[in-house]
Order: sequence, then structure tokens, then C-alpha cells
Amino acid sequence: MLESRQMRRIPVQSSMLKSVGYDPATATLEVEFHDATVYQYYGVPAIVHRDLLAAPSIGQYFAFFIKTSFRCERTA
Repeated sequence: MLESRQMRRIPVQSSMLKSVGYDPATATLEVEFHDATVYQYYGVPAIVHRDLLAAPSIGQYFAFFIKTSFRCERTA
């Protein structure tokens, strides 16, 4: 039986998102919202994660480039 491990997330300055994590081995982006919900987005290229963290507005970048572009699952 495999143990699930929690992805390490870093806090971000955003009115929408509280923290963001990324696993390059699986191309999985994990985002935590301020209401404590957590979603994982699958098949996200590393450059998208990098650009998200560098965006002037993390929330706008997330909404435009990630939210409807990748398959996701709520995890918490």
C-alpha cells in the first residue's frame, strides 16, 4: 500500500489563492483557496507553474490559464 504524501505548498499574495504547490514528477499543481478548499490540477507544465508564481496577478493568471484548461479534482 502506497502512503499518500501531502504536497508542499508555498504561501502566495493573492486575494483568490492562499498557497500553491507543484510536483514536477507528476506535473500536478495544487492550489489552496482562502476558504481552505484544495484542488489538484493535472498535466500542468512546469512553465505554467513558474509563470503563475511570477504573474502580476496570481488570481487572474490562475483564472485565465489554469482553471478551465486542466483536469482537476478537489482534495480538501
